[in-house]
Order: sequence, then C-alpha cells, then structure tokens
Amino acid sequence: MSDFENRDEEEKKETGLEDSKGQEPSDKKEEKTDKPEKEYEDVCFICRRPESKAGKMYHLPNNICVCDDCMHRTMDAVSQYDYQGMLNNPEMMNMLNNMNKDGKYPNISFVNLADLQGNDGIPNKQKIKKKKAKEKEAEPVFNIHDIPAPHKIKASLDEYVIGQEQAKKIISVAVYNHYKRVVTNTMDDIEIEKSNILMIGPTGSGKTYLVKTLARLLDVPLAIADATSLTEAGYIGDDIESVVSKLLAAADNDVEKAERGIIFIDEIDKIAKKKNTTSRDVSGESVQQGMLKLLEGSEVEVPVGASSKNAMVPLATVNTRNILFICGGAFPDLEGIIKQRLTKQTSMGFNGELKDKYDKDPDILSKVTVEDLRNFGMIPEFLGRLPIICTLQGLTKEMLVRILKEPRNAILKQYQKLLALDEVDLQFEEEALAAIADKATKKDTGARALRAIIEDFMLDIMYEIPKDDNIGRVTITKNYIEGTGGPAIQIRGAGYAIPDKQAEGSN
Repeated sequence: MSDFENRDEEEKKETGLEDSKGQEPSDKKEEKTDKPEKEYEDVCFICRRPESKAGKMYHLPNNICVCDDCMHRTMDAVSQYDYQGMLNNPEMMNMLNNMNKDGKYPNISFVNLADLQGNDGIPNKQKIKKKKAKEKEAEPVFNIHDIPAPHKIKASLDEYVIGQEQAKKIISVAVYNHYKRVVTNTMDDIEIEKSNILMIGPTGSGKTYLVKTLARLLDVPLAIADATSLTEAGYIGDDIESVVSKLLAAADNDVEKAERGIIFIDEIDKIAKKKNTTSRDVSGESVQQGMLKLLEGSEVEVPVGASSKNAMVPLATVNTRNILFICGGAFPDLEGIIKQRLTKQTSMGFNGELKDKYDKDPDILSKVTVEDLRNFGMIPEFLGRLPIICTLQGLTKEMLVRILKEPRNAILKQYQKLLALDEVDLQFEEEALAAIADKATKKDTGARALRAIIEDFMLDIMYEIPKDDNIGRVTITKNYIEGTGGPAIQIRGAGYAIPDKQAEGSN
C-alpha cells in the first residue's frame, strides 16, 4: 500500500467519513441511538412556528427553542442599540450607582419562562407530532380488507339507532366508498372524487347520534362542530378553519391521522342566505362561500390548540382532500317549500289536486330536491360539493317505544342498571311505554323528549328507594305516567328474582 493510500485511510479514520461500502462509522451510530427521538416538533418560542416550517432551531437554556429568523432579527435589534455609549456616560453611571446604594433596586430574581407554559414553554395540546419516517409513511393506515362492508356497518348502526333504514344504508355505502378511496388513492389512474354527505331531518331524529356511532365503529378521529358560531374571516366568531382545528385536536395533533377523519358540521341550515337584508351577511352566505375549498379539498393552515389564528400558537398545515364532511341540519321551513313545489298544479278541473294533500305526509322531506334547498337559502356552489343528500324521517309513536327499550344503550336499560346497583328490579308496563311515547310526540322534539319525560317521573322514585331497604321491585304503570296513580312497589321475598350484586360477581 502506498503512502498516499495510508494517508487517505488515516484521514478517513480521523474525520469519521464513510468507508467504501457506504457504512457509517460505529461511533456515529452510537450517537444516533443515544439521542431519544422526540415525539413532538420543536416550536419557536417567539413566532410559534414548528420546525417543519421554520427550519433550524436554536436551543437555549430552559428548553426554549428559537428559529433562525427570530434569532437573526433579535441580534439585529440588539446590535442597533448603543450600549458602549451608555457605559461611557458618567452621569448615567453615577445615577445608577447612587440608586443602588439607596436600596431602590430590590433583589431581582429572573423568571423562568419555561415554568409559565409547561416543560419547554408550550403545552402538549399545542404541539405538533413529528411525521414518521418515509418507510413508515408508505405503509397504509389500514388495509382495504379491514374496512367493514356496508352491510356490516349498517348492522352495527342497527344496534344503536332505531328506524331510518334508508339513511343508514346511504351512509354505510358512502363511508365504505370514501375509505376505499382513501386507501387506494387512485385506481387505474382514475381519481375517485370525494362524496360529502348532507343530512336533513327534524330535531331529535338521530343525525348526530348516527355520526357518533359511525366514528366509534370505524375508530377514526371525529370532530363535531356547530355552524352557528362560524363567521366570515375578520369578524367576531370562529374562523371556518376552526372545524379542522377541532379534528386535529381529536387526532392528538397527528396531522396524518386527522387527514383521514370525519368532520360533522351540525346546524348547517343556520348559515342559509338571509333574505330581504341589505347588511353584509357575515354568518350566512359568506360562511358557505368560505367553506367551498374546505369541502372540496385544499391545504389549510389551522391553529393548534386554539380556535383563532390570532392566538400565539403553532400553525399546522392539514390537507382536507381525504376528510369526509357530513353536514346536518333540521331545515325547519323546508317542508313548506317542498309542499309549495308539489302543489303548483291548480286545484280546479279534472286534474286538480287538493291543497292539503301533503299536509299530513310524515315522509315529506324525502321528496326534497336541490331546487328546494336553493330556495331555502343554500347557494348552488355549496350544494354541488355535497352530492349525497340523506333525509331522516320524523319519529312516530311506534319508533319512540322501540327507542325506549331496544337499543344497546336504551334509556330504560340505563335506569334499570342504576336501580340494580341498589338491588332493586325496575320494570315498565307496555301501556306505560305507550303513554311516554304519546307525551314525547306532543313535545315535537324527537327522541330528546323521552329523557326529559322519564327524568321527571323517575325523580321521586330515585329519591325514595334508597330510604327503604325492603323495596325489591318497582313497576312503572300507565296511571303513574298520566298522573292518576302511583308505581307498583313490591317488598323483597314476594316470589321474584331480586338482582344481587354478589350473585353477579360470582358469575
């Protein structure tokens, strides 16, 4: 081996360069393994930008990070001040010395800025999780075969939601197709477009409950936002991007996980275009226009851990292309618009129709068209980005009775569980359930009226039962619901099975 080759080998060993096989020296590998990988990105303490946007970070004492731009600006500002001129001014120095002698300067203890906001100046709820390595990014979040088929999704929804068969079928197929699109991304170079959903149904018909059950079944992050608080950018209220910020918080600030989530925007009918007004519609049509790009798919900068971009918090970039948007609303006056369109025909002559033909039609909302929604106040560009329109029926008396007792977490089962903890058996007569459904129908608030009614007549029972240990069974009767009698109470040992906590534990 020549002297030049020996010298090259020595230089490689000294400088720690890679060898001919492209392998890194062992000491560098040890350095990499010694440093623990951080779960969250470093965030600049001054401008609140994460390292993925700001770039290189300077690490200062007390775990404070400052980005390159803020550090240079700070140094430029400091260098412009004439410290030397201040120190060379004898009058100022004498004044400072005299004040110090008089005791006008107290003992100053510097504040640790990191103590004000968590360990490194920023709480975890405002941090952004680091992206995974490229090798891990290539791996799909879930396999296409792991996505439950539409009939399985509907079967799971049937355990919690009573009725609404057509709505459950539409949502099951739409969600299944959406997540097939997310997993495959493209299919034979044919890009599959996103299909957002518009849910229309009276209050208490189960719109929000359907979406909550769906997100729990698919195990994806879900954000439920309210459209009533949204306003145009620059006005008091929540920004339109705040709905994406809620999804990011539900995904534990993991951007990749949030980009595959579901956003449910409730009360979407409240942002309808205001009629007969000359003032600027900042919470109506302007919000619809601002949501167009959000629904279609775009990269949005959202604040992490806050609802406003003006807050000094980090900003994360979220792509809404694979986020499924479900908009729901009661649309209270929509029935009248549908009836007006259906009864345009004259009521005179051989082909005449009665004006009140559709007045008692319980399924009138299923006849809705895009034209009706435009007359309601929704702009056509907004409706074009919600291609799937799903209507929910108003709850009938029979459906209310089934809601009381059939779902997995039915209201009656909840109260039976509460009293079983006191070793008391709670029973309901069928006539009593029908009486509860009659009262709920008159309130016209859907399934929400059921709990209000049951809470009312169960108050005295829940108050009195713990007083007497001899009570073993309570049966709710129709007379008690109607206020003409009381519940049937049986004492222990009357020939029926009493729920026993010890027996349940032994099983």
